[in-house]
Amino acid sequence: MDLRKTIGGNVKRLRLAAGLTQEELAVKAASDQRFVSEMERGERNLTIDNLENIALSLGTTVVVLVSEPSETGRRG
Repeated sequence: MDLRKTIGGNVKRLRLAAGLTQEELAVKAASDQRFVSEMERGERNLTIDNLENIALSLGTTVVVLVSEPSETGRRG
């Protein structure tokens, strides 16, 4: 399991489900669009603070962000 890719995939899935652009999520999470893009591609090491801000901004929990998606893809 590549945790960075798992988190990135979960963030992207939840962001799209919420109808947010990367820029909108970045603003909500006190970040920037480049950070969100790199995170979604699994290219960023995240701090606990980053994870918490992203989770809160997406209305979910850190546990959901770090969990492997279920086979049905219905996490979150």
